[in-house]
Amino acid sequence: MSTPAPSSAEPLVDVRDLRVTFTGGRRPAQVVNGVTLQIPRGQSVALIGESGSGKSVTLRTLLRLHPERRTRMEGQVHVGGRDILAMKEKELCAYRGKVTSMIFQEPLLALDPVYPVGAQITESLRRHEGLSAAAAEARALALFERVRIPSPAQRLKAYPHEMSGGMRQRAMIALALACNPQVLLADEPTTALDATVQIQILLLLRELQRDLGLTILFVTHDIGAAIEVADRIAVMYAGRIVEEGTARELIHAPRHPYTRALLMSRAHGAMERGAPLQTLAGSPPDLTALPPGCAFAARCPLADAGCRASVPEAVELSPGHVVRCLRLAETATPVA
Repeated sequence: MSTPAPSSAEPLVDVRDLRVTFTGGRRPAQVVNGVTLQIPRGQSVALIGESGSGKSVTLRTLLRLHPERRTRMEGQVHVGGRDILAMKEKELCAYRGKVTSMIFQEPLLALDPVYPVGAQITESLRRHEGLSAAAAEARALALFERVRIPSPAQRLKAYPHEMSGGMRQRAMIALALACNPQVLLADEPTTALDATVQIQILLLLRELQRDLGLTILFVTHDIGAAIEVADRIAVMYAGRIVEEGTARELIHAPRHPYTRALLMSRAHGAMERGAPLQTLAGSPPDLTALPPGCAFAARCPLADAGCRASVPEAVELSPGHVVRCLRLAETATPVA
């Protein structure tokens, strides 16, 4: 039975109270703890935060890439009206790549080392689109041209190790776009690249989003990269989204102490004589033993006994700008 097409008013990606627990260790680790996120069609959202905050786990849940036997997933995850957590293996195979596709952090590990890159793209096209070998190869060549890989006909025959880092990332983007997906997941796609290539990849993603109408969920540590790509930014800490708003709101009027600390620790102005780079003291909490209150309380200079006793509820400060914090009165002043 086919799934009815969602109305344009509904979010294309609809995640509600998502909880992901890894059960393979000595103690269960609740890596994602009540994430709710809606992304309208054609919009780009960036997830930012320190390592271990649950960003990539949230991203991979949209493709069900976690080991099924060692992972407990609760809540609701819908993409284009499809219930992702209820899908059987056959449905998942048809969904991955065709409806939702992913750009992985390190394409050298994500691409198969024993097949030319072009062969990997044509295989995906023939499986999902039913194209002939000649038609699939022509589409792969057009994709390489679209992502601006030089000498595209030659590069289709190249193996992943024969390409530079930036070229491999472009090839990974071409593979992700091969079957015209509606949702593109990008897991820190610029981490291993130098600054010049990073900005080229970010501009390419923004251009592809605009031209193809893609819905993008982008994971990054880099606030600058998030601003370049995203319409909205969601800040994650210890498995929860602690602040969400437009890129402009989170840069100019951040209200959660964690968001403010991330902004103040940027290298902006660090090259000026006598201007020290501010740091965020402490470490994220142990996900196998989360504290009863706000997970950031142990590192927050504003925390009091109330912060340590109860998890803050989400407060909507303005349409779409949501914060989980009990000390909003103290964070009303702009970040220096």
